Amino acid sequence: MGCTFSGFNAMYDAANGEGDIWINDIRFKIVRQLGEGGFAYVYLVKEVTSDSSSISAGGLAKKVKDPSHLSDDGTYAMKKVLIQNNEQLELVREEIRVSSLFSHRNLLPLLDHAIISVKPTQEGSWNHEAYLLFPVHLDGTLLDNFKAMSAKNDFFSTSDVPQIFRQLCAGLEHMHSLEPPYAHNDVKPGNVLLTHRKGESPLAILMDFGSARPARRQIRSRSEALQLQEWASEHCAAPFRAPELWDCPSHADVDERTDIWALGCTLYAIMYGVSPFEYALGESGGSLQLAIVNAQIKWPAGPKPQYPEALHQFVTWMLQPQPSVRPRIDDIIFHVDKLISKFSQ
Repeated sequence: MGCTFSGFNAMYDAANGEGDIWINDIRFKIVRQLGEGGFAYVYLVKEVTSDSSSISAGGLAKKVKDPSHLSDDGTYAMKKVLIQNNEQLELVREEIRVSSLFSHRNLLPLLDHAIISVKPTQEGSWNHEAYLLFPVHLDGTLLDNFKAMSAKNDFFSTSDVPQIFRQLCAGLEHMHSLEPPYAHNDVKPGNVLLTHRKGESPLAILMDFGSARPARRQIRSRSEALQLQEWASEHCAAPFRAPELWDCPSHADVDERTDIWALGCTLYAIMYGVSPFEYALGESGGSLQLAIVNAQIKWPAGPKPQYPEALHQFVTWMLQPQPSVRPRIDDIIFHVDKLISKFSQ
């Protein structure tokens, strides 16, 4: 994998995030913690350069191929993963490998990485730690933004909705056009970073490629179908998971249109903040799986004036339970471009 670590200073202070981290031969100072989940922590870090060198000429600038990914002030997001066993280690290595396949402005790039061996301590049983470095987007995820907006009874404008969505489509088009095509497998608002821009729609970037895999799978037995369902239950968020990943036939060809289903759910969430099927979780006797498999969509009250019916029809078109009749990403882009043109007039 070529994962090396030339130095490590573990003088962490959990309260204020003090300490330095070396990723390969580049030193970063921890500014503060941005978030955590499971065995992963995300920190805001700042590259430490010598007094005689500027950020633009620092160590990271010499390694990163695309200078647009470099921060003007040397700040980045660093994901620290605590690895407890070989299976988790292989998953992290696969995420690193897959991330290196993509290069697109709407896909979050992995700038650098390192995996080190550590001695187990009384506080934890992990035997490796991984450090992944990314550009930082401090405006948060689509999910974060909608929570903040809903507290003020605010919504994205009719013109912003398709503009945000179009950028997600562009990122997925890049993944789906590879040979072999890759599916993201976990498209959802929590995996979409937004950066607000004055006078234009927010920049949207798809992140987290831990579930990304070659998209096309031939299922030829009941055991293979059950294996796929089990894998999906661990890697694909339930409210955004396609029907064929809930109840896979014993003879099926699964492809990248699982992402199209998740895209449809995410477009709904750009408007209303949740998946179109999460209502089932709050109903007595309701079943999320049944609501998804039967594509039972409910439309909540939104902004006034309400979103155009064309957006609702667009969502419904993507949420076809039969994957063979679900549109592909180039079809989606063709139609969203028409909607953007229509709504900008």
